[in-house]
Amino acid sequence: MAAISEKSSEKITVRRVRLERNSERAAWLFMRLSGVAMLVLAVGHMVIQHVLNSSTNLTLQFVAVQWSSWGWKAYDILLLWMAIPHGIRGLFNILSDYVHNPGVRRLIGVLLTLFVLATVIWATIAMILFDPASVPF
Repeated sequence: MAAISEKSSEKITVRRVRLERNSERAAWLFMRLSGVAMLVLAVGHMVIQHVLNSSTNLTLQFVAVQWSSWGWKAYDILLLWMAIPHGIRGLFNILSDYVHNPGVRRLIGVLLTLFVLATVIWATIAMILFDPASVPF
């Protein structure tokens, strides 16, 4: 076993790494963070909807009762905001493996981004404006 002396003549090189901030890095980080968040949100959703409640009880009236509380609406909206972009980003990653033309890849990315924005905005508005009182019991 070699001993390390305190008076070493070797110099230690310290390099400062500058991380670039680009969209790919942000997307990579989003996929990791949304995946962890969805573990909690999606498993919680499945337990609440299918374990604690009977699957035969999942009706519009059941949803209306849940969405009469802003807590449930916020929970479902947060799940929506995580799941849709996460899934579409996964689709983009798969398509990027097969599409090698940078222009086509960029076009696909733009179209999928517009789809995500439209879907998330439309669904969020629908969930916020949902009126449980209008559902007949």
